[in-house]
Amino acid sequence: MSFQSKRARMRAVFVARALAAGTMLLPVGGLAAPADDLIAVSVDQAKLVKFPEKIATIVVGNPLIADVTLQPGGMVVVTGKGYGATNVIAMDRMGTVLMDRVVQVEGPTDKLVTVYRGVDRETYTCTPECQRRVRLGDGETFFRSAIGQAGTLSTQAITAGNAARLNN
Repeated sequence: MSFQSKRARMRAVFVARALAAGTMLLPVGGLAAPADDLIAVSVDQAKLVKFPEKIATIVVGNPLIADVTLQPGGMVVVTGKGYGATNVIAMDRMGTVLMDRVVQVEGPTDKLVTVYRGVDRETYTCTPECQRRVRLGDGETFFRSAIGQAGTLSTQAITAGNAARLNN
């Protein structure tokens, strides 16, 4: 058998295996949620979604990925908390499932600059100038420092607001 015929035979076997593997994966693709059933939201962002009006209970599959808050009239606020996918189930008072939808939480859409200091990561938003942007996966020291500064700023704003209210 010549080298070319061995090569052609190996190529045919490879193609056959690839087709077989692709055929086996088809049912998995068929289980994906239709685009209408998918709620896509970015991490650290909120989205308003209309649900059925007679909701009594909302169940979130993984509350570390998304938070869902019911508002009057069936309006729901979906907030992305962590990367990944989960589901949200809406039920009426009798426990009947009114809706079951997939929530896909994706990364931020703004332009970010990532700095690595050894194994620690820091994230910055650089439009127009670079500012800290706390993001899941940032190094613990950077994360705590940025969160601490934000908390201090928030406390100062509340204190100043209360003082202004007392003076009026």
